[in-house]
Amino acid sequence: MALTRVLIAVKTYPTLSSKYDELVCTAGFREDGSWVRIFPIPFRKLEYDKRYSKYDWIEIDLTKNTSDFRPESHKPNLDSDFKIIASLNTDNNWQLRKEIVLKSCHFDLAKLIAEAKDQKKLTSLAVFKPKEILDFTIESVEREWNKKKLDALKANAQQLNLFANSDNPFEVVQKLPYKFSFRFIDENNKETTLMIEDWEIGALYWNSLKRHEGNEQKACSDVRKKYFDDFAKTKDLYLFLGTTREFHLMAPNPFVIIGTFHPTYPKLNIQGKLF
Repeated sequence: MALTRVLIAVKTYPTLSSKYDELVCTAGFREDGSWVRIFPIPFRKLEYDKRYSKYDWIEIDLTKNTSDFRPESHKPNLDSDFKIIASLNTDNNWQLRKEIVLKSCHFDLAKLIAEAKDQKKLTSLAVFKPKEILDFTIESVEREWNKKKLDALKANAQQLNLFANSDNPFEVVQKLPYKFSFRFIDENNKETTLMIEDWEIGALYWNSLKRHEGNEQKACSDVRKKYFDDFAKTKDLYLFLGTTREFHLMAPNPFVIIGTFHPTYPKLNIQGKLF
């Protein structure tokens, strides 16, 4: 059995599925810089030694997902010898990460969308470099998961006795009550707004909400400071874009932001010789 080596770069915020329960879409890079999507993964049900972090190298048994037309999509065999083998650090302005992540990058969003619609390419994952981030927007959304899916998940959990361990019961992750988006222009000065579905933005919101004792306005302010004031204004920001299978061929722009890549800028050496 040949294992695929993948550098994890994306973990989306969990969603509910009536078929697979709570799921996380993971994506990353092979050693040659090509993308691979790993789905479905019940991440919070994995054994602790298999709960990978971003920029971990993992080795995992993958097969092409024949029910998904997107070429990057693969199914994991979680019963195989799946393991974390290394992690890439942020030394030298994220140099080791850049060597894998930035082997291919898009600057023209219209061209990338055309690749997604091209039946010979069907590109569904990409690294994108915006010309400028114009704004970070926050919108209120539905606060509860779909009741039908949630009821089905709970019924399945009870049937499988997933809640038997009362000391550490599995609970569905909370649904984010806000939608966070970047508004930006690409190299052609075309303005676009895309939603961010990264796990980290959700974790940041919930941690900030706890720190501010339930004050949602302050929690949202913390998220904006991190993603706009920090990432967009002080870091060399790239966006990981991905499509959903349902809307890939239907939506005029099928992409959402599934992660950020934000290395620091190299420090300028301003000390020069006088002569």
